[in-house]
Parts: sequence; C-alpha cells; structure tokens
Amino acid sequence: MKIAVLGAGAIGAFVGAALHRGGADVHLIARGPHLQTIRERGVRVISPRGDFVAHPHATDDPTEIGPVDFVFLGLKAHSYPSSGPLIEPLLGEHTAVVAGQNGIPWWYFHRLAGPYEGRRIEAVDPGGATSKVLAPERAVGCVVYPATVIDAPGVIRHLEGTRFSIGEPGGGISARCTALSEAMIAGGLKCPVEPNLRDDIWIKLMGNVAFNPISALTRATMVEICRHPPTRRLVAQLMEETLDIAARVGSTPDISIEKRLRGAEGVGDHKTSMLQDLEAGKQLELDAIVTAVVEMADITGADAPRLRAVHAATDLLARRTGTG
Repeated sequence: MKIAVLGAGAIGAFVGAALHRGGADVHLIARGPHLQTIRERGVRVISPRGDFVAHPHATDDPTEIGPVDFVFLGLKAHSYPSSGPLIEPLLGEHTAVVAGQNGIPWWYFHRLAGPYEGRRIEAVDPGGATSKVLAPERAVGCVVYPATVIDAPGVIRHLEGTRFSIGEPGGGISARCTALSEAMIAGGLKCPVEPNLRDDIWIKLMGNVAFNPISALTRATMVEICRHPPTRRLVAQLMEETLDIAARVGSTPDISIEKRLRGAEGVGDHKTSMLQDLEAGKQLELDAIVTAVVEMADITGADAPRLRAVHAATDLLARRTGTG
C-alpha cells in the first residue's frame, strides 16, 4: 500500500511513522528544517507507549512520489482550497483522500440521505474551491483523537491517544476503509471503521466548538475553563446547542455532556489547538470548528444564540490579531 502524507506536522508525521513501522510504503511531504532532519535521521516518536524511529521517504516535491493509494492530509482545513498543486501529482484514478482535520469536513452533506444531501457548506468549501481540489467522491472521513506536538524538527512527542476513526461519507464498511484500517493497526494505532462516522465527528466537535473559542478568548486551559463554574455552564450550553444542530441533520452522538466535560477536565492544563495557534500568530481553525456549525444552524433553523455570540467574539479576535 502506497501512502502520501501531505502536511507531515505533528499528527501527519506521527501517522506516517506508524504506518511505515507497520510496513506501508510511506512518503512524507514536509518543508524546512523539519524535512531536512527527517531526511537525515528519520522521524523520532517519543511516546508513553514506547519510543521509536521510522525512516520513510520525505520530500517537498510531490511529483517525486506520483499517484498513491491514499493521501493523508495533515494540513489545517483552511489550507485545503490552495493545496491543488501539492495534491494533484498524488492522485490516481482510485486515490482516496483521508482528511485528518478538526471540525466539519467539506464533504459533510455528500451522500447524506435527507433534505440536505449535496448541500455545500460555504465556511469549509468557499465557492466550491475545496471540492474542486478534493472531490467528495475521494473522501474517507477521519476523526483524529491523539494529541501530539513537534518537540524539535523531526521529533514528535505523542502525548495521548492512538485512535483514528475512519468511515465512508455514504456509510457502511468499504474495502478501502478496511484496507486502511488494517495498515494503521499494523503500525500500532487504533483505527475502527465506523458505519456512521458523522456521530464521531459531532462527539469530538462538542468539545472543540466550545473549548477552542473560549480558550482563545480567555487564554485559559481546558481544566481552568472546566473548574470555573460560569465557563463550565457556558461550555455545557454550547454543547447543548451543538447537539441540537447535530440532531437536525440526522446525528445522535451517544455521549452525555457531563461525560464530555469530565473527559476535558481530565486532560489537565492543556492549551487547545486554537489557543496555541493564537499565541503563535497562526491562522485560527475558526471556519471548520465554529463558523461551519453556525452556518449549519442557519441551514436547519436552529437558534443557537450562545454559539453565535461566541463565534462573533472569536471572529473579531481573529480579525484584530491578524489570525483570521
């Protein structure tokens, strides 16, 4: 199995190293000192489950790789519309694209039976630009649970979690999902194939849509947000509104708000990805994590007053700080 990882950052390099360890033909696409170190020394993974080093092929030129069976996207979702020159050389007739992104994916309404089937979400597919580069037919959904960081060029610190849930937009268990799952498991990862992956998307999004913007606005960690009663209540209310929107598009995630809160509190003094991006001056993942959910509220007629208020404040923050 030939796999390219486009955007071999903290998650991408971790996935690529694990797949390579499991025997897949892996090609990492990276740049700068990170790329140079991987070429010279491989990817070093530091993990509570055991450290290891993998030596997959690494390049900044996808034309060196050519068509592959799977492209794993380690890019942030807002980079997808401009990724055409990098991804096109990797696409063959049957290449699948696995987007390891946070938030609502551009393919969300693709093959979703019901009144919204085929609907485009402007926040994540502006003017159809993402679908033009990444045809929804190629998409394999992916919900990423592990937490990883780049300690130094070529060095990935794995903090927790090994689960990458995958699934087809149309549901069911496909041959390509089964093959990818087997390759991921061979590399030491958990990779269940979910017949209804959208429920997993909403379970993770319940936390992201609440904790990410609040942390950016307050500069607080997840445990601080959970242990401050007013923000804990606000998180619960944001989760309630999010579950209402999910139900309106046919998803009923099987998890309680209190369980989701306890899990977040258990993470401890962890800065959300949005807060980390804000502090680093990087573009915030606001469109996929919050704006798309508010757009879905508009589509379905949900009120979602607190989501709209938090989105308005975070959007202004991004514009004022140049991270929008």
